[in-house]
Amino acid sequence: MPSILSITAPIYLIMGAGWLSVRFGLFDKRDTRVLGLFVADFCVPALLFKALSGRSLREVLDARYLGAYALGSLAVMGAAVFVQHRLRRRPMPQAAMQALGMSSSNSGFIGYPIASQLLGAEAGVALALGMIVENVAMIPLAMALADRAQSGTRSFSSFATSLRGMARNPMIVAIALGLLVAAAGLQLPEVLTRSVGLVAAAASPVALFVIGGALVGLRLQGMRREIALVAAGKLLLHPLAVLGGLLLLQPAVPALRSAGIVYASVPMLSIYPVLAQKYGYEGLCAAALLVTTVLSFVTISGWIWVLHAGLGWAG
Repeated sequence: MPSILSITAPIYLIMGAGWLSVRFGLFDKRDTRVLGLFVADFCVPALLFKALSGRSLREVLDARYLGAYALGSLAVMGAAVFVQHRLRRRPMPQAAMQALGMSSSNSGFIGYPIASQLLGAEAGVALALGMIVENVAMIPLAMALADRAQSGTRSFSSFATSLRGMARNPMIVAIALGLLVAAAGLQLPEVLTRSVGLVAAAASPVALFVIGGALVGLRLQGMRREIALVAAGKLLLHPLAVLGGLLLLQPAVPALRSAGIVYASVPMLSIYPVLAQKYGYEGLCAAALLVTTVLSFVTISGWIWVLHAGLGWAG
């Protein structure tokens, strides 16, 4: 257990430093938003490009891992929508937003800092593949379900609109460029690779600081049962479903199995309440984000223990 805590504790200490800095006025919350934009638009894209461009396409494009992660995530989203909308009679926009919270991870800001300590370079490859699933499938699908219900139509045109928007996402552009360089087998100039590496190195600590600052001011508003369902679905059901997909499809690179569990076990996207604001559920989703982030210190440590002692997947 001490070795597990040595991996997870620094993550939450940096988040705590971000929270304290904003809570006591050293930073304004608007400052953390600027830092967040820097991470999302520069650091994480640099990290993704670095992870993909330095390898061959065969090494980075593991279809089995991609399928396993997508299968597990879509299974959780489908189950959440069915339970919330069909069985518990919640409005579809609420069900879709809760399902998104259960099935999409904060891979870049929290998942990567943990996975990189466990797995090294493979963590960057898994990050890129997971972000393909989250940005191309999970977010557009949830938004399309909510928009379809809110507009009262049977059209899924919002899904295509979401996909077009993703084409301008710096992270998606970085993934595409990284895959292109890998496919072409190009050797980039050392000055470029060093520059990208320096920017990429800032991703983890700055991202964690931003997450901590973003939690300041969030309140546990909304229904406790709804919050508990989202937290349990994200921290327990999502990694369990991805584990099932990994056991079924068996990725070619063994380290990716551990990466899939780590990325699925972290809290939901930091922009989760922002996405839900359109449908009037930002309060519920912000509260769910806060509770899930706090509880994840225990559950992530538990999943790492499972990887070490139960499955023997992480050395």
